[in-house]
Amino acid sequence: MRIDYHTHHARCGHAVGELEEYILRGIEIGMQQIGLSDHMPLLHVDPATYYPEMAMPMEELPRYVEECFELRDKYKSQIDVRIGMEADYIEGYEEQIEKIIQAYPWDYVIGSVHFLGEWDVTDFRQTHGWEGRDRLAVYAQYYDAIEKAIRTGFYDYIGHIDVIKRFGFAPPAEQAAEVRAMEMSALDTVHAHNLAIELNASGLRMPCAEMFPSRQMLEICYSKGIPITIGSDCHQPERLGQYLDQARAMLFDIGYRELATFKERRRNLVPFQT
Repeated sequence: MRIDYHTHHARCGHAVGELEEYILRGIEIGMQQIGLSDHMPLLHVDPATYYPEMAMPMEELPRYVEECFELRDKYKSQIDVRIGMEADYIEGYEEQIEKIIQAYPWDYVIGSVHFLGEWDVTDFRQTHGWEGRDRLAVYAQYYDAIEKAIRTGFYDYIGHIDVIKRFGFAPPAEQAAEVRAMEMSALDTVHAHNLAIELNASGLRMPCAEMFPSRQMLEICYSKGIPITIGSDCHQPERLGQYLDQARAMLFDIGYRELATFKERRRNLVPFQT
C-alpha cells in the first residue's frame, strides 16, 4: 500500500501547485491513496497583520472542500482520494475549531501543534522566538499543548508529534531525561485516547535531519500498539511521497506491518511492504 496522507497546496499560501496537480502526481508515481490535508484557516491571529502566507483564508475553506470532492469523483477510477484537513490545536479556541471540523464531511482530521500563543515554532521566519527562552520550558509548553489536543477528541491522528525539534533548538543534553518524559507522557495520552500518529518524513529535509517522530518514539509506539500513518508533508507536487520509502522501511524494521488509513472519520489498518 502506497499512501501519502499529508499534503498542502497553493491555497495555504506557503505551498505551490493546485490540488489536481498533486493527484496527478500521485497517479504518476503509482500511489493507491492520497490524502488532501491543507491547513485550517487562522483563528487566533489576524491574518491581515500576522505573518503572510500561513494558511488558507476562511472564505476559501468551502471551496477547498468542494474542489476536493470534485477531484475525488473525477479520478476515482485511478486513485483513492481521501479528504482531510490539518487542524491546528489552539488553546482557548476549542469551540471554533470544533465548529469547523463538524461543518464538513472529512475523511480525517490531523491534530497538529504549530503555535505556542502567537509564535509559530515551525515557521523559519520565527526562529528568533527561541532567543532568550528556556528551551526546556518551551518543550514543556509544546507537549502540554499536544496532550490537550489529544484530549479534545477532535482529531483522528496527531501530526509530526515532535516537530518542536525541527530547527535543532533542543534543551541541553543534561535535560534529555526530562524531554523523554514529556515524549512518553504524550504517547501515553495518544494510547489512552485510542488515536494514531503519523510518521512525517519531512524532517529529513529540515535542520533536525530526522523524521517526526524519532525512531525511539516510534519504537515506544510499536510497544504500545499505537497505529501509524505516513505523510510527506509536501508543499510541492514533485515532493509527494518524498522519503516515504525510507519511512516504510523504518516502520517495517521496527515491526509494523500495517498502516492506518481513514475514511469518513473511521480508521482502517492496511498491510504494507517496504
